[in-house]
Amino acid sequence: MEHVLHMEHRPTRDPAASRIEAPALDRGLAVLEALDARPEGMSLSELSRTIGSPKNSVSRLVQTLTARGYVEREEATMLIRLTGKLLRLGQPRVGQHSLVECALEPMRALRDAVGETVQLGIPIGAEGVIIEQVESTQAVRICAEIGLRFLLHNNAPGKVLLAFQPAKGCELAIRRLKLKRFTSRTITDKGALRKECERVMRLGYGTDWGEADEGIHCVAAPVFDRPDHLLAVVWASAVAGRMPKSRFPKVAVAVMKAARELERRLRA
Repeated sequence: MEHVLHMEHRPTRDPAASRIEAPALDRGLAVLEALDARPEGMSLSELSRTIGSPKNSVSRLVQTLTARGYVEREEATMLIRLTGKLLRLGQPRVGQHSLVECALEPMRALRDAVGETVQLGIPIGAEGVIIEQVESTQAVRICAEIGLRFLLHNNAPGKVLLAFQPAKGCELAIRRLKLKRFTSRTITDKGALRKECERVMRLGYGTDWGEADEGIHCVAAPVFDRPDHLLAVVWASAVAGRMPKSRFPKVAVAVMKAARELERRLRA
């Protein structure tokens, strides 16, 4: 049984410019942005209505994007979805090293060490996004869609991305965040969030115990590409029964070890 993480996914499209120099490109980007806001997929009719273009025109755009590997169409439902190609194009690199390529072996080692699903994420605006995942072999395990975005206040990786920004950036981000409640443990007070960020900085890792989803615990550590410059975050997620709070320090040692190994590979 897979337990899918609850993380908000929202469209990020800016208002259209008053003058469009390349209308076909604009419509193609509109298709990608609409699908990004609906990770479960959309029918051709829904897509046509959403971007305000005729079905025939949208169908041709979808065919082109499918041929280029950016979208796919499920045969059973005919729903159109994004593939992971855009994420792969936008992956951070350090010199000639791809972040994901360097991360896979340390992530697998971490999965084997703690027995739980391991994920990798990067900051994107005022959120984070999952770019890789190594699933646990447990029958009941945590999983999430690659490309899923997550908030910064209610989960371990988000807290790490928030806390390890430069001090002024962290404070500015906290001021702008809307601290929506998801469970009884979600931090919804900005003063409490500041204290939590200080704790994350002091410990070198972040935790959450059912703050985004009841019954799901996470431990996360930062990945730096150079001193004081946060590149990514790596974390392990599990159902609460297999990762109680008492186990957090031990899991944190393994997660931080994986983060340091990833940094070593990036700099090699």
